[in-house]
Amino acid sequence: MDRVLIAGTHSGCGKTTVTTALLCALRARKATVNAFKCGPDYIDPMFHREAIGIPSQNLDPYFSTGAQLRAQLSGPGLAVIEGVMGYYDGIGTEGLASTWQAAAETETPAVLVIDPRGMYTSAGAVLKGFLTFRRESGLRGVIFNNTPPEMYPGLRRIAEDAGIKAFGFLPRDGRISVGSRHLGLITAGELSNLKEKLNVLGALAEEHLDIDGLLTLAAEAPALSMSSPHPAFGCRVRIAVAQDEAFCFMYEENLSLLRAMGAEIVPFSPLRDGGLPEKIGGLWLPGGYPELYLDTLSANVIMCRAVQAAVESGLPTIAECGGFLYLHDMLDGIPMAGVFHARAYRMEKLRRFGYTELRAGHDNLLCRTGESIRAHEFHYYDSEDCGDDFTAEKPGGGRSWPCVHATETLYAGFPHLYFPANPAFAENFLRKACDYDRIHN
Repeated sequence: MDRVLIAGTHSGCGKTTVTTALLCALRARKATVNAFKCGPDYIDPMFHREAIGIPSQNLDPYFSTGAQLRAQLSGPGLAVIEGVMGYYDGIGTEGLASTWQAAAETETPAVLVIDPRGMYTSAGAVLKGFLTFRRESGLRGVIFNNTPPEMYPGLRRIAEDAGIKAFGFLPRDGRISVGSRHLGLITAGELSNLKEKLNVLGALAEEHLDIDGLLTLAAEAPALSMSSPHPAFGCRVRIAVAQDEAFCFMYEENLSLLRAMGAEIVPFSPLRDGGLPEKIGGLWLPGGYPELYLDTLSANVIMCRAVQAAVESGLPTIAECGGFLYLHDMLDGIPMAGVFHARAYRMEKLRRFGYTELRAGHDNLLCRTGESIRAHEFHYYDSEDCGDDFTAEKPGGGRSWPCVHATETLYAGFPHLYFPANPAFAENFLRKACDYDRIHN
């Protein structure tokens, strides 16, 4: 793919706004465009998907090798990649698995978003610092966000004096603001006027960004060698995946890998449906915001009992974070599915945050004793019984802690899994799902 990466000086500088605006403008131009997000993010890809009408993928150097990252950028058209945090921010002071590393591994030209509020000439010093911090910064341009039109000509000259090309700006506009909550932005599905906001963003991008210049820059990205996709597992099986407002945090790559191995993904809604889909061999309850829909989830007693019965009968099940909370007796004092006889409750601050590596303490649904997979946690909730069948360890041999309930048919805990980091976990899940399917369906 032709490709360009939209990076930022820090979280909150406007990367998502600029990326979504660019995607909207490109879609209006009828361009073939694909969206990617660096880092373990679920919410920003929702806005990408709404902007271009197809799923966005995560492009994460912690979960994936350089070869895997490059393989994701196959196919026709243009790839627009949104960075995470600040351009050089990652694990530890070295910034491992940063947006900069993703750009370097994929040889993608990067454009830095800077919000110049509270500065003017000093923007040049910021740009100089980013350009020289690494010997090969990969930065090829800058876009100014929240910028009054009358300021832009001066900022463009400041950028040129710093040695970098300006590709335009986005002005402040109250019509495009999106609120936030404890895990990030309000999700795209919750905004009743999202289409209007996207139309405004696209129009602003067309008017104020140098889109033709960005397309020329993207076309300068060198061709990449691609590895072959993972072979099909060889068994067709239906996997029920919870997908609604309460359960919406799922890596698209997980679903793609399962499909490539032969799974049929069957979406359902714990909020609205009267039971699980028929003739399924496996169940996946992803993360999300179940805490915002407690009364509706609890009132759907038929679904709660169906999930409880399915899990307890041995249906191969993965329940991550919000899905794990749903399996408790009580979530914030409200009855849930009742698989785990424990309470889950909100903490005043983040309970766990960041990348981890999970190592199994015994054979289970996904792996054998001692095998590992990279994962991610980000939650304000805790449980009276988090499980202890895996050990989570921070990258670089830092803190570790017991976590996850794991049996021959169940994985349930706070860590979110990324199957491409160890596809054998996906194979094991599907193998158990196929076995269940043959016996019960």
